[in-house]
Amino acid sequence: MKLSFRLTFSLLAGLLLLLTMQTLQAAGPIFTPAAPSIAGNSYFLMDFDSGRVLAEKEPDKRVAPASLTKIMTAYVVFRELKAGHLALDEKVTISQNAWETGGSKMFVEVNKQVPVEELLQGMIIQSGNDASVALAEHVAGSEQTFATMMNEQASRLGMVNSNFENATGLPMPNHYSSARDLALLAQALIREFPEYYRWDSQKEFTYNNITQKNRNQLLWRDASVDGVKTGYTEDAGYCMVASAKRDDMRLISVVMGTASPNARANESQSLLNYGFRFFETHKLYEAGKPLAEARVRKGETSKLAVGVAEDVYVTAPRKHFNELKAETQVDKAVLAPINKGDTVGSLNVTLAGESILTKPLVAMDAVAEGGFFRRLYDAVLVMLDR
Repeated sequence: MKLSFRLTFSLLAGLLLLLTMQTLQAAGPIFTPAAPSIAGNSYFLMDFDSGRVLAEKEPDKRVAPASLTKIMTAYVVFRELKAGHLALDEKVTISQNAWETGGSKMFVEVNKQVPVEELLQGMIIQSGNDASVALAEHVAGSEQTFATMMNEQASRLGMVNSNFENATGLPMPNHYSSARDLALLAQALIREFPEYYRWDSQKEFTYNNITQKNRNQLLWRDASVDGVKTGYTEDAGYCMVASAKRDDMRLISVVMGTASPNARANESQSLLNYGFRFFETHKLYEAGKPLAEARVRKGETSKLAVGVAEDVYVTAPRKHFNELKAETQVDKAVLAPINKGDTVGSLNVTLAGESILTKPLVAMDAVAEGGFFRRLYDAVLVMLDR
């Protein structure tokens, strides 16, 4: 009898110790190694889906973007294609001005007609300044007017530390961007135009019997890398915006002001490897799916399903994703009329007590005002806080 009691007590004590150790482990601090030291003037690493910043150094510092400018040039042209204002097979007549543009070239000829699609490849893959100017002139009439279009899109995308004066990235006094802004731009381009983004991973392009290789060395080193663009001027140094996708996780890195083509590739690779090694991203909630229910006052109905307007992705340190906690908070007084998409609460995601993501909760449907007596009855309940 005593032996049985001692055995039972030992088992219970062992179980209690195990549970205590698990609790202490779960409650302990989450350690993520610091980002690698990057030999550049500024850098930025973010998750494509969640937008979470994983590493940064002076991300808002205004710097010369060099040929990274062409990401915005491509973005504006892609928008024109999507809007039906332009076609890939549309012919562009090459001006003297485009032909004379200095720096890297596609080697187009004056007065020759070149399809938009070929000019885009010449700009994206070969980094042709002549192709960039030709596209800008064709879309907007002049490169100066096209720069206005570039700045309009920069403002719309929230690129608060950017101003474009040309379509090429050739040095101009008031032509600048930042590591964060360029990451936001790359994110928008990849998300909105996947059908055209494929050119960013193309390793070479031949035009006029001249084959030129893509300057993005990571396309040869890392199969997960599929873009985006390199740049160089004496003022900017060697810079790169890179993107890679491994499994279901895509990262965007920006490295500005390195010393050589190898350095910009190496530093970009270091940032990407760091992000993939120590973080993971998953879809937490799907857009349009009800997450909670709101109580509606003065409406035709008293209940309303609420959810998120866009898919919600969360990036967390690896092996800690299951420790995330999500909490929905619905407004106490939701008064009709309500339009579909109106904000009626918030979703907050925390990890180890720290908020890592907040999103608005929105109405999944519209709710019209109820009849007179419904409105009167609910008005009384609102006054009584019931």
